[in-house]
Amino acid sequence: MSKLWDDLKDNMKEWSSSAVEKAEEMSRVAFSKTEELTKISKIKYEIHQLDQEVEGAYRDLGRLAYKHTKKDHMATFSGHTEFFKIVNRVEDLGDQIKKKKNDIDKIKKEYELFHLDQDNLNDELNVSTSEYVEAPKNNGKGKEIDQKKEN
Repeated sequence: MSKLWDDLKDNMKEWSSSAVEKAEEMSRVAFSKTEELTKISKIKYEIHQLDQEVEGAYRDLGRLAYKHTKKDHMATFSGHTEFFKIVNRVEDLGDQIKKKKNDIDKIKKEYELFHLDQDNLNDELNVSTSEYVEAPKNNGKGKEIDQKKEN
């Protein structure tokens, strides 16, 4: 009986150690994912602000076109510095938005590599803990179940 008790104590120590390792690993992955999402959310907010600036520039263009057409009775903007200043601002904002979207892609790739490394580590942990966990015995019932599925 004492041999059984000693074996049970040893197995419980090993299982608890494995459980602690797994919990630590899961907390690292959760922290990493939170960090990734925070960075991406910050950039998405910046993109939203840039989109608002683009909409403002379009409104300014509309006002300028209306004023220029209504008051000056002109429908062309060649040589109109204010018009081209607004157009260039829209293009610059568009370039900034593209850069921010590329930054998001870089962050996703960076953290994807981290998560792949974590998956490899998890696989190693599963192999080491599998020594302590025995597969359940089916007492010959597994074959009957498999045969019923085939029929």
